[in-house]
Amino acid sequence: MDTSDLYRDITDSARSAPGWVQTAFEVWTELGLLIFGFLFIAVWWRGRGQRNTRAVALAVLAPLATAFAYVVSETVKVFVQEERPCRAVANAAASLSVCPEPGDWSFPSNHSAIAGAAAVALALALRRLVLLTLPIAALMAYSRVFVGVHYPHDVAVGLVGGGIIAALFVLALTGPVGRIAASMRASGNPAATWFTGPGSARRT
Repeated sequence: MDTSDLYRDITDSARSAPGWVQTAFEVWTELGLLIFGFLFIAVWWRGRGQRNTRAVALAVLAPLATAFAYVVSETVKVFVQEERPCRAVANAAASLSVCPEPGDWSFPSNHSAIAGAAAVALALALRRLVLLTLPIAALMAYSRVFVGVHYPHDVAVGLVGGGIIAALFVLALTGPVGRIAASMRASGNPAATWFTGPGSARRT
């Protein structure tokens, strides 16, 4: 697919945007990751206090699913080897961010894959978070085009693909991880019970 024209339109608008808007998008591409990291911890801490170990399992799986989506995304990059648009698209505005070195491929966007995976995994762990995580992920994905380091199709595929991978990962492993968490709660081991929380060992 060729989204070069849309890339030009977005990067042109980025270059004409006020300085504070440019700075905000440059910061957001990384700040979003930190927000997701905080949410992982918050959801895990909440899960520790729940009676059923499914909540703990979902909380533990959220960052693992995100990491798995990143690995899949990085593997695809190696095989596709799409050049970054900040080097490949003619007559495009200069990127706001430094163009990654040659060999740091563009498709799909790892940031977007991580964002999509984190958004979905966190929403599976706590449904009402979807109202927060999906907008954060979408804005992170858009920011990667805005700062000039990805094509629109890079971020679209990364976002959707990361979300699908995370959902399948969590759905496949919730049962086994829940049983492990129940065993850890019942073990009486202080470290194990601290990690899984003081809730009942019975799964519901």
